[in-house]
Amino acid sequence: MAATAAQCLFLSCRFQSISLSSSSRPSATAFKSLSFSANTSFNAFSTGLMSVNVNPIVGGKFRRSDSTVCEAGTGKKADSAAKRARQSEKRRLYNKARKSEVRTRMKKVLEELDALRKKTDAQPDEVVGIEKLIAEAYSVIDKAIQVGTLHKNTGARRKSRLARRKKAVEIHHGWYSPEPTPSVSSV
Repeated sequence: MAATAAQCLFLSCRFQSISLSSSSRPSATAFKSLSFSANTSFNAFSTGLMSVNVNPIVGGKFRRSDSTVCEAGTGKKADSAAKRARQSEKRRLYNKARKSEVRTRMKKVLEELDALRKKTDAQPDEVVGIEKLIAEAYSVIDKAIQVGTLHKNTGARRKSRLARRKKAVEIHHGWYSPEPTPSVSSV
């Protein structure tokens, strides 16, 4: 955070109250009166020129309000912080679009699989079209993992979900037959 330097009149006495008002934007910020203490720190000078009204207590009697004008640095973000904000917004929009594409591809595959499962007279060659959709979804998921939009475990879980649904549809229609595992014979 950039340090704000202010040059003001220094008064060495006790204060009854300190009230602050902005001369650059009078209606933008409303300040409350502050009670004074020796170690009070208040970042009121981050908006530019400020007017400080001081009511000192001198010998138990109140004097008229003195006004001191202080000049402070502007309250805008440092260049690096502004650049980081721009980059974050750009990445957020990019990642949002890529995640949306992943969800859309998955939704299309899952809808086709549900429709195929509900079909009573489905043929095994109808899975070929769905396999193409699954390949496209895998490609989009892999690209999202590669550019850092999705974590690799999230991508693996989503690809696994599609494969399990496809296998469930094949089992439902009787098209899936697991390959027998070769048994190890003892010699």
